[in-house]
Amino acid sequence: MSLSGQRVVIMGGSSGIGLATAKAAAAAGAFVVVTGRDPGKLRAAGAALSDTAETTVVDATSFDALKVFYKRLGSFDHLVLTVTGRVGGGPFSGLTIDALRQAFEAKFFAYFMAMQAGLEALSTGGSIVLVTASSARTSYAGTAGLAAVNGAIEAMVPTLALELKPTRVNAVSPGIIDTPWWAEWPKEQREAAFAQIAASSPVGRIGQPEDIAQAILLLLENSFMTGTIIECDGGIRIK
Repeated sequence: MSLSGQRVVIMGGSSGIGLATAKAAAAAGAFVVVTGRDPGKLRAAGAALSDTAETTVVDATSFDALKVFYKRLGSFDHLVLTVTGRVGGGPFSGLTIDALRQAFEAKFFAYFMAMQAGLEALSTGGSIVLVTASSARTSYAGTAGLAAVNGAIEAMVPTLALELKPTRVNAVSPGIIDTPWWAEWPKEQREAAFAQIAASSPVGRIGQPEDIAQAILLLLENSFMTGTIIECDGGIRIK
């Protein structure tokens, strides 16, 4: 299925995986709507996209804001969710209830509300793609909270694929990807971590946003795929 003439909404698309996906979808002929919470990042994203894309500020953690956005947007064909937060990681012994609640609010509940609020506007037979994380099914010390959030999202995928049919529902589970999510780490610490992970990965490198965008584009274009979770992690799950 070609994306030519189709409308793709990418929430959390102002940088990283979301922005790479917006570029790929636009190149495939789609009209892309990119949302985010930071006006400055959205302006920069808009400048990097073609004339077949627009950006708009939307707080995906607000159900009211989402309803207003979808009502203004009108009908669209595909929804890609790449919204994320920066809390929920760290050793379990020090993981606070408040931090875990924030992690669920920032991603799980944002995904839940973005899907539910958009159902009426989403074209019948369109698709939803959820971006999760390899922490959902691969064990890393210090990621129990993140595993809970991403695992909860992935658990919904097959059920939603049945319940929302013929609308397709899929997910992509990325490994360690070089995105602005890591920007708060000191440069030397980040580079050392990346080097260690790359050395233990079968593909010998850290992932790039474009790697995940290719997997997302496959799910958008292939009308025979639903209820699927694609692991795009460089093989780091292999022990």
